[in-house]
Amino acid sequence: MFQNIFVKQLNADEQEGAAAPAEAPAATTKAPEPVVATAHDDFDWSIDKRNVSAYASDEKAKYDKVYDATFVSITDGELIKGTVVGMTKTDVVLNIGFKSDGLISFNEFRDQQGLKIGDEVEVMVVEKEDRQGNLNLSRKQARITRAWEKIVEVHKTGEIVTGTVTSKTKGGLIVDVFGMETFLPGSQIDVKPVTDYDQFVGKTMEFKVVKVNEAIKNAVVSHKALIESDIEAQRAEIMGKLEKGQVLEGTIKNITDFGAFMDLGGLDGLLYITDISWGRINHPSEVLKLDQKLNVVVLDFDDDKKRISLGLKQLTPHPWDVLPEAVAEGQVVKGRVVNIEDYGAFLEIMPGVEGLVHVSEITWANTPINAKEFFKLGDEYEAKIVTLDKNARKMSLSIKQMTPDPWNEIENKYPVDSRHNGLVKNITPYGVFVELEPGIGGMIHISDLSWLKRFNHPTEFTKVGERIDIMILGIDKENRKLQLGHKQLEEDPWNTLEDTFAIGTVHEGTVIRKDDKGAVVQLPYGLEGFAPNRHLNKEDGGQVGADETAPFMVIEFDRNEKRIVISHTRTWEAARAEEREAVKKEAKAESDKTKKAVKNIQSKVEKATLGDLGVLAELKKKLEGGEGE
Repeated sequence: MFQNIFVKQLNADEQEGAAAPAEAPAATTKAPEPVVATAHDDFDWSIDKRNVSAYASDEKAKYDKVYDATFVSITDGELIKGTVVGMTKTDVVLNIGFKSDGLISFNEFRDQQGLKIGDEVEVMVVEKEDRQGNLNLSRKQARITRAWEKIVEVHKTGEIVTGTVTSKTKGGLIVDVFGMETFLPGSQIDVKPVTDYDQFVGKTMEFKVVKVNEAIKNAVVSHKALIESDIEAQRAEIMGKLEKGQVLEGTIKNITDFGAFMDLGGLDGLLYITDISWGRINHPSEVLKLDQKLNVVVLDFDDDKKRISLGLKQLTPHPWDVLPEAVAEGQVVKGRVVNIEDYGAFLEIMPGVEGLVHVSEITWANTPINAKEFFKLGDEYEAKIVTLDKNARKMSLSIKQMTPDPWNEIENKYPVDSRHNGLVKNITPYGVFVELEPGIGGMIHISDLSWLKRFNHPTEFTKVGERIDIMILGIDKENRKLQLGHKQLEEDPWNTLEDTFAIGTVHEGTVIRKDDKGAVVQLPYGLEGFAPNRHLNKEDGGQVGADETAPFMVIEFDRNEKRIVISHTRTWEAARAEEREAVKKEAKAESDKTKKAVKNIQSKVEKATLGDLGVLAELKKKLEGGEGE
């Protein structure tokens, strides 16, 4: 370093002369006050007896410029090159051309092996002079700053960078790129979901900077973006060579309810569930597995949407085109129920070949059958092929034709008036359907359930699943129907009860139902009678209520219509009329008796006396009183 020193020293004698007091003036009347002199008041610093030379002003300016150029002008935060001039056990001494050297910890050189004196290093000036007056430098900050500049640059250009995964953090990984820590989200590691992050720690991989934050100097990198770029390039190459009908090898990467997604080597295609097999399958997983390799045919593709439809079953002939000779009309086949509709069920007799069993071909019975109640998916049945159309790929099957038609011998097995026991299969508001054997059955009309009771609904008499005794009333062979009866098993009680319930007879009865029109009354022997509303009036002005027992008089008995009309009102009205008639009869008898007595007396007495006159007067009065009554 250079240092300009301009020193002018005064001659010692001159300084002494200047410092000595002046001679005293002539005596006066009054002596002046003494002057106190201080040291070096008149010292001339420009005089130096030892070196009397001096620099001219232009020369002095030249030397000043040389002196200033000796030191580097630096500012805080500046990046600058420095030379290693010394090393201690803990620090590296770096000369950056400043008035003093800087110290940097050896920890900041751990990535640089073999550091020696004379090596040039880039550092950042943290502080030109800290509180202790030292120059504060940092190689780490310089590397981070340079790294950030590179990261920003590659983010703009899209350049691929190499980084090392240093550690795992919440939601992803920390990657060292150019010596700076960046964040790799878990979703950006691979195109497939990654759950084990530890397997990537310590690996060196290629990345793409996808996001930077200038404010906080934070960067996000992605390895997935590179894979997708490669896939996109492969996809474009494959799409350019793609043709319909082309057979490709693919790997199943995902299975859904509607199909399977296949990897065709960088391009995905969909193998729809209906194109997996000629036969019906409920879920693709029944025949496919993840990572399974298959040959598939390209059915269709869309360049714009980059969609490819694939087929697996198309690699084999359609089963209808190669039907065995054994599959013909009249032959018996075995099939599995694969679909059920209201009108019947479809049986799969071989993959891709199905036949329909119509509801009319399930049983010989003519009663309605619900196919969804009769069949279950997966059940197997034997059936006879009724019709077969290979061109239309249709087949009709029959289950009932596996057995002889029972209606051919119906008159012999179930003659009219014969008695049998059957199973209640169905109940409607108008009757009960009874099955005597599979394919044979009939209906009991609600009016044929009982001679005596009237039912609002057949469920009041029986339930589905119960067994019931019946009598065959009629056979309709053409329509495959039987007319059944239950009450006919017993003799009609109405023929024998006509005298018991003659009009005018009174019976105890209990009201079991009541409405605005009247009441249904339970009578003896299981009969039911109907009492109109006006015939329920009581003698005290009230009415017979529900569940109440009272006497009822039969006012109508119709054997043909099985109807009895009864009245409670008539019972007490008849009693009152009988009472009035009895009083009348008694009064008339008394009157006849009096008239006879008077006639006897008159015939015996020839001459009237006062006493007789008195008796006659009394009799006459009594007689007149009786007639008045």
